[in-house]
Formats: sequence, structure tokens, C-alpha cells
Amino acid sequence: MTLPDPGEKKEFVHHKFSAVSEKYDLLNSLLSCYVDHYWRWIAARELSAYPDERILDLCAGTLPLSHEIARQIPRPVIAIDFCFDMLRYGTRHMKKGMEKFIMPVCGDGERLPLADSCCAGITVAFGVRNLTRLDVGLREMLRVLRPGGKLVILEFSRPSNPLFGPVYMYYLHHILPHIGGLISGDSEAYRYLADSIEAFYSPLELAAMMEAAGFQSVRYYPLTMGIVHIHTGIRGRQAIA
Repeated sequence: MTLPDPGEKKEFVHHKFSAVSEKYDLLNSLLSCYVDHYWRWIAARELSAYPDERILDLCAGTLPLSHEIARQIPRPVIAIDFCFDMLRYGTRHMKKGMEKFIMPVCGDGERLPLADSCCAGITVAFGVRNLTRLDVGLREMLRVLRPGGKLVILEFSRPSNPLFGPVYMYYLHHILPHIGGLISGDSEAYRYLADSIEAFYSPLELAAMMEAAGFQSVRYYPLTMGIVHIHTGIRGRQAIA
């Protein structure tokens, strides 16, 4: 499929996520062979140095990473997503006791409904690909982080291994959309997933964009043979211009 142009992307992504919201968690687990739970565990663990402070889970979807953050260390988690249907499904299936820690909010990642410097950590799992203006979104993340706060991005990438890479890309384009379509009823949503992964920035390029937005100590590392990468960055102590 042809990816939507920037003017149509936000509406397209919103519609597709709404359509698959009730099957989203099931398909994430099936299509990743349940490795997605491990990826989220690693991402949440990156914020272990902020045990008593507020965390923002941006592009929170049905709240799986919000749950993992609060499970590892019980603390306030603001879960923001622009798709109300995803948040509603996640809220209805929230684990007992998690309502004390997780606050779902419907909002735009490029215009966060939060005050400056209000969070000690931010996570974004599989969401930065879907921002229409990633540079704007990154600057917003920097704005709401307190000085010394940490951003953790978990995002799909393209494996560079010459043997595994082609096998994975075949799975991504030919098997994943078929299975996703059968279960969710919307194969186009999973064709978009495959095409958006292939078209997205490399880990090096994403790291450069984080630095350009003002993040310091930017680093990244692969998980599961490079299927995904974790990116981290710190907001410096200086004021934001």
C-alpha cells in the first residue's frame, strides 16, 4: 500500500487503531510470539531510577506499557493516546488495583495537554512512527520532562543481519498482514504497519532527531536481533529556549 501523506496520516492512523482496538493486544502477542512482553519489560526497567515520580506513557494505546511501568514500581502513570477507542478498551480491561496509578487521557502527542517539566520519565512504545510531525512530538516530550528526566522510545526497526533480515521482512510484508487481517478484520491496518516500519528512520537517524530536539546522552540498542530498538535520552539541566 502507499503510505498516507502527512495531511491524511493522523486521520488514517486514528481510524485504523479504532478499527482494531479490541484485537490489538491479542495480535501484538501472537504476531511477536509473545516477545512484546519482554520488550515492554525492558522499556519500563529503563525508568527504575525514578521510583517515586510521575511517568508519562505516550501513545499508550490499550495501556500495556502503562501496566508494566506501574507493575514494576507502583507510581503515577499518565497514559496519553489520541485514539479514544484504544484507551476505552484498555481502561475497561485494566487490571485490578491499577486504576490507583494509571490515569488515561485522550490527547495529541504533538500538543500534549501537560504543564512544562511535569514528568520524570516518558515512554513511547511503537508510537513515534505514527506521529505526523516527529520533530514537533520530540520537542513536546522534552518540554514536559523535568530537568534530568528520561525519555525511553521502544520502536520497530529493520534487522541488519544479512540472513535474518530478509526472512523478517518477508514475514512483515506477506505473513503478518494476512494473519492480522484474518483476526482483526482489517488487513490494511497491518499492511500499514509493515510499510511504516520499512519507511521509518533508521535507529541512527532517530537518535540524531532526538539530539536535534534537545535531548542529551542519547543512546540506542537492539532487542531480538534488531526487530526493535530501545532509544533513550535525557533532558539537560539548562532551560529550553
